[in-house]
Amino acid sequence: MEDLFKPAWWARNPHLQTIFGSLSLRVRGKNEMSDAAQEMIVDGGNGARLLGCHSRQALRPAKGIIILLHGWEGSADSTYILSTGRFFYRRGYDIFRLNLRDHGNSHHLNRELFHGALTEETARAVSQIARLLPKRPCYLIGFSLGGNFALRIALRQSYSPIPNLRQVFCISPALDPYKSTLAIDAGFPVYRHYFMAKWKRSLRAKQLCFPDRYHFDEILHHKTCMGLTEAIMPYYTEFGHYRDYFRLYTLTGNFLAPLAMPVVIFASTDDPVVPAEDYRHLSANGFLQISLQKQGGHCGFLDPFPRGCWYERRIGKTLDNREER
Repeated sequence: MEDLFKPAWWARNPHLQTIFGSLSLRVRGKNEMSDAAQEMIVDGGNGARLLGCHSRQALRPAKGIIILLHGWEGSADSTYILSTGRFFYRRGYDIFRLNLRDHGNSHHLNRELFHGALTEETARAVSQIARLLPKRPCYLIGFSLGGNFALRIALRQSYSPIPNLRQVFCISPALDPYKSTLAIDAGFPVYRHYFMAKWKRSLRAKQLCFPDRYHFDEILHHKTCMGLTEAIMPYYTEFGHYRDYFRLYTLTGNFLAPLAMPVVIFASTDDPVVPAEDYRHLSANGFLQISLQKQGGHCGFLDPFPRGCWYERRIGKTLDNREER
């Protein structure tokens, strides 16, 4: 099993790893998973509806089902989702790519806005998806903010279990959303521009779907993620302050101590979005494995660069070992 991420010296730059991790170059060529995909609306409970894509194995019984959760302002069609989905579809798994609320083409499905603390509806949707293949193992893989959601779903297994959910994998999960927001604003400018452009586009789409409820034009002049976060808080009457909101899905310190199912985190010390100390300061837990690498950027880990993917191979090896038991 390859334990360390060791890209060529010229491919170690964290921004190179991060940016190329989301470029379509990674998924050029045939994608059997996409060819087999069928759109599906999943019940998130209390009237919530989430959009996803289900790819069933066409020629053989599936080994299991893998659910993929994208990052903030990503979607079921993000490059890293398409790459990981294709990799595991080719290895014999059914794949379900789930959009979080207001991501992908799903703004019309729910009147209420997305926010990062929507654990309940996402966990309910994952549970519904796992039942599509109830007699086979289910695995959950989350990226960045999707990794944060995946960790919260793993924590729920002790009191609201998904029977066939066997293991959770998280790629560069955001543990402290406040710190990550500040890092995006203060870091390499391309990240701030990227996220702000996508977030504003999403808010405009939501406003178009529900013009009677949302009037974002007056706040879209903000040029930082933190500025827009503060400005949008009046639309979230359940939160007193943006720091109260961030605290609802902050997973640092001993928050993950109650984990009672296997979880693997893949992260890097050169991540430009998630501070490495957040991983180092997590409380010890026998179910939690943290693979903290020197390089990799944020959801990158490309080797051979730019189309090979280290964490896909690592997860694949882990699943192979489980099947052999």
